[in-house]
Amino acid sequence: MTVELYLNGKYVGGVEDPVLFIEQFKSERRKGNISANNNIGYNEKAGKISIESSKGRARRPLIIVKDGIPMLTEKHVKQLEKDEIGWSDLMHQGVIEFLDAGEEENALIAFSEKELRSEHTHLEITPMNMFGLTTSLVPFANHTPTPRVNMGSKNQKQALGFYAANYLVRMDMDVNLLHSPQVPIVKTMMHDIYGDEHHPAGQNLVVAVMSYDGYNMEDAIVINKGSIDRGLGRSTYYRPSITAELRYSGGLVDEISIPDKEVKGYKSEHDYRLLEKDGIIYPEAKISEGDVIIGKTSPPRFLSSLDEYNLAAATRRESSVAVSHGEQGVVDFVLITENEEGNKLVQVRIRDQRIPEIGDKFTSRHGQKGVVGLIVPQSDMPFTASGITPDLIFSPHGIPSRMTISHLIELIGGKVGALAGRNIDGTTFHSEKEMDLRKELLSLGFKDDGVETVYNGRTGECYRAKIFVGNMYYLKLKHMVANKIHARARGPIQLLTRQPTEGRAKEGGLRLGEMEKDTFVAHGASLLLKERFDSDKTLVPVCEQCGLIAIHDAHKNRSYCPICGDNVEITNIEISYAFKLILDEFKSLGIYPKMGLTHKY
Repeated sequence: MTVELYLNGKYVGGVEDPVLFIEQFKSERRKGNISANNNIGYNEKAGKISIESSKGRARRPLIIVKDGIPMLTEKHVKQLEKDEIGWSDLMHQGVIEFLDAGEEENALIAFSEKELRSEHTHLEITPMNMFGLTTSLVPFANHTPTPRVNMGSKNQKQALGFYAANYLVRMDMDVNLLHSPQVPIVKTMMHDIYGDEHHPAGQNLVVAVMSYDGYNMEDAIVINKGSIDRGLGRSTYYRPSITAELRYSGGLVDEISIPDKEVKGYKSEHDYRLLEKDGIIYPEAKISEGDVIIGKTSPPRFLSSLDEYNLAAATRRESSVAVSHGEQGVVDFVLITENEEGNKLVQVRIRDQRIPEIGDKFTSRHGQKGVVGLIVPQSDMPFTASGITPDLIFSPHGIPSRMTISHLIELIGGKVGALAGRNIDGTTFHSEKEMDLRKELLSLGFKDDGVETVYNGRTGECYRAKIFVGNMYYLKLKHMVANKIHARARGPIQLLTRQPTEGRAKEGGLRLGEMEKDTFVAHGASLLLKERFDSDKTLVPVCEQCGLIAIHDAHKNRSYCPICGDNVEITNIEISYAFKLILDEFKSLGIYPKMGLTHKY
């Protein structure tokens, strides 16, 4: 039976002995006679051999196995350790090959050397190969369910740390810098491979697993104020403000300077108080909401040839860069340069120190995230028999349903590492054994299960339960309450619907949706509901005869209907402006939106 042969999806011929053909193809590839970029897959049911050499395939390296014996020998390992051979040499010697998804279908891959049998074709270089970079940084990950490991991986990407050594000369959008980042006590192999000591993103804390007056329920955490005062989780938030002097048609240009009082949209003298003569703020100026950072004026928007002689239309308009709603900080760095078009470009970087507060988000590396529920003075924190006060109190309720056993093992591992003064290896599948860590902890003078006698910080009484205490690498995440807190009374409204603007940056309103409405209905809070839905209340004159919106002439103090004229009853009614808008839109479609008014009896 002839088997069809395809090259990159194109039919190129037939093969009479597919097994022999594939064996010969692989042996020639391993010898280097065929490019190593080629992969071969055999679908026996479909009677089809596919050879792939195209770009964009995900391929992974594996150790070749022959008759149950891996091609990688002790000799190779020693040569690698001495730097006598490299990765490419292993490929040329036929020790390692790259497989794609198609060829992997016909391979039987052993997870570890212990599992090897004669039918295996390949061996994993390390079981950790199945993970990406951040997932392989989760210690003891093989003791935890997959979703939590993935969550821990995602959380590490949001952690604050030392992201770049040249941060002082960079103009990055929305970056955070942790002031005193630390290298973790409990590491994995990947920490050393990718150079974690050059850009760490967390701190080693003493963690006690217990409840604290209910302030750490629902995943919240309690933090020691003394630790915050000593620099726990302290970070700086950097944000640039950028503007350029643009050129417009007709030889008109923007101008960076302190705007004159004649300029259209002039704010107030107080807003421009921090600007120097060149219209740019000075470094280290303390700024808050509304302060102008870069003064700028632009030519009028719609200037026609006729308007050039009209003084009112020819006044320049104000287009300065000001501190947006809800922001504050200190001017950190001022840069004056040119953009690609050769126009003057001014960049001002603002910094704001962020000290952990209630509502800030912290997480361990195991997907156990939570916000700060309470910051407790050190004198009120529980303390152990040896006088240690924890930096952070973690709720025990986050463990049973989530089964993050790696979280608990890291607490013990971190405790051993801190007491023994060494790093603990928590590499997935190759970590130090839990029993060995417990024996070492016992030899260091602590109970092997990690629990300690703890005293109430306020009363001095001994807790009746033993409390699990250990060291853990905790991360502060970029989700800080200072960036998210939002409230408003009255404020700006949209031009079209006259409803409040949307979003925190625009000082917008907090929307009360259908579901929120239902909660107030269930409470019977009718007056509150009425007030909530009054955001675009408007008085509209309505003609009682034709039911259309009438016209009120404020100058002559009279109302009339555009259809029925003067001799008709016109009544002012309260409606939402958005409703009035939809009536106008119906009219534009040629639909007659007649309102029938009845008296309130």
